[in-house]
Amino acid sequence: MIKKLGIVFFILTVVTVIGLAFFYQSVVEEVDDILHHRMEVSSVILDRNDKKVANIVGKEFRLYVDFEDIPPRIIEALLAIEDTTYFEHPGINIEAIFRAAVKDIIAMEMVEGASTITQQFVRNTVLTKKKTIYRKLKEVFLSLEVEKVMTKEEILERYLNKIYFGGGFYGVRTAAWGYFQKELDALTLKEMAILVGLIKAPSFYDPTKNYDYSIGRANRVVERMYSGLGWIGKEEYEKALAERPPAKRGTKTENVAPYIRDYVVRTLTPTIGDLRVGGYIIKTTVDLDIQNIARQSLQSGYKTIMNKMQKQKFPEERVKKLNGAILSLNQQSGEVLAMVGGVSYKDSPFNRATHGKRQIGSSIKPFFYQVGLNLGYSGASILNDVQKTYDYIDGDGNEQKWKPQNYSKNVTGRITLRDALVRSRNLATIDLVDQLGANNFYKELIRFGFTDLPKNMSTALGSYTTSMFNLARQYTLISNYGTIVEPFIIKAVYDGNRKVFENETFQKRLNEERQAYLIIDIMKDVVKRGSGRRARVKGIELAGKTGTTDDGKDVWFNVFAPQVQTHIWYGNDDNTPILDKKVSAAIYAAPIAKEFFTKLADIRHFEKEFPVPKGVHRYRFNDSWENFTDISKPPILKNRVDDESLIF
Repeated sequence: MIKKLGIVFFILTVVTVIGLAFFYQSVVEEVDDILHHRMEVSSVILDRNDKKVANIVGKEFRLYVDFEDIPPRIIEALLAIEDTTYFEHPGINIEAIFRAAVKDIIAMEMVEGASTITQQFVRNTVLTKKKTIYRKLKEVFLSLEVEKVMTKEEILERYLNKIYFGGGFYGVRTAAWGYFQKELDALTLKEMAILVGLIKAPSFYDPTKNYDYSIGRANRVVERMYSGLGWIGKEEYEKALAERPPAKRGTKTENVAPYIRDYVVRTLTPTIGDLRVGGYIIKTTVDLDIQNIARQSLQSGYKTIMNKMQKQKFPEERVKKLNGAILSLNQQSGEVLAMVGGVSYKDSPFNRATHGKRQIGSSIKPFFYQVGLNLGYSGASILNDVQKTYDYIDGDGNEQKWKPQNYSKNVTGRITLRDALVRSRNLATIDLVDQLGANNFYKELIRFGFTDLPKNMSTALGSYTTSMFNLARQYTLISNYGTIVEPFIIKAVYDGNRKVFENETFQKRLNEERQAYLIIDIMKDVVKRGSGRRARVKGIELAGKTGTTDDGKDVWFNVFAPQVQTHIWYGNDDNTPILDKKVSAAIYAAPIAKEFFTKLADIRHFEKEFPVPKGVHRYRFNDSWENFTDISKPPILKNRVDDESLIF
């Protein structure tokens, strides 16, 4: 009988061993899945000074951190409470397993675990948390194998990035931001203890919900580090024990510039892929401090118009249609410093700076005057500010008559080219086009980069439609002294330490520096004494041009200093007139530029005066000063440009 039992026992042992061997072999094949497991890592958008613009978050909000960037105290706090012998065991703690097994057998169920950090890592990576013998055996075998192919440091790095800390925060760096709005190296020991204490029961020990329980758990971590292990001194222990750090649940997205965030996602997704899970670092050209000034300035103008609407007793439905946008860039590099696509992203995420196409009114006039200067006219050239009627053939082949008029309805007769632009005289502008030939202007504007330009004279008065982003690009042709620059927001994209995308300044010279300066100087006068005079800022040379469309549907102000170019727009989203009475960009848009540049000068250094390029000569002409070049010659010197006696 005993012999038979021995044989049975032997057979069972052999079968068990063979079974375990086959089981072990099938299990270890999953080690490769652990090694190549890719966590869902959120991407981060940064401004030009590495301040966070937003997180791009998928199902799991996770900010990855490399092992070398994890403070040693966090590792010590973790091991103190979770796995003291971590650096000594092979992946499992035999003593702890037997101790737990005895308790489980007595209770006839799984009542106590004995998981090492390696086992927890394995479980959270490829297994479930369901307590079964099968899962536990699989966990043990996988842990042993993982320790053979991964270093202890690699396991800790993966573990601290994988584990859930509650509140929707995955990984220790994410939790530090989520509960304390800090990077890991800025945490106190008590805050670190709170974080590692969350691992056991994230919801129960959530410091924003159960603060006292969270503090109690953290105190046990600190006590273990001091009295149990001697890893910290008495002074550090007592300081940590007494500390009660405030905890506040942060948002997952931390989105402080939503229009910038949307632009980045829309631009990069087709080429880079899903930013919510890729863990990219996206560096932008935006300056969040300037972004904040732009948002405040836009709101200021919006409130002014709103107050006017309320005085005119507009219905609420009409008031809600009012909106605006602002865009600021460095015209020399094309780097966008700020972009606000609407007065309220919450109410409307539509980006009016990039996707809103509106008529630009007199904003286009400087380009017509630039063409006139390039064709030999100067600021002293005489234009006719008089009423005329023009015959034209419409799209149906019918003869029509067009009788343009000035915004003010009056006429001045003869007027210099400079004053015509400074005072934004429609009739003088049409006369300029008429004198030099509309076809010449059309060809030059196409060369300047304008697209979809209608072949009619009304374009000179602002019937042209485009987006603020495209208009900003065109204005760099003037503000950057004849070199057009492509605006951009995304500077570079990194996947870890690998740069996967980089943007560089794209520019193209289309005009002579000296010719561009002639327009800049006239546009300086627009701010000094013309329609943009409400934008004047003491100590800063600004050049600009207002733009108001028919029936006051749009108001624009396009303004620049030597290194900062800014565009401001207000209008109703349904393209109806803003106010019942005529609305002026000079009143509602120009003052916003004054607010913007005044605040900008308080926080950032930029050049305040426009340099005069070579080849520009200043002459006394008709009791005033005017700039001339060898192309835009003084009227009395057209055949005697070498006469230096008239040069001041």
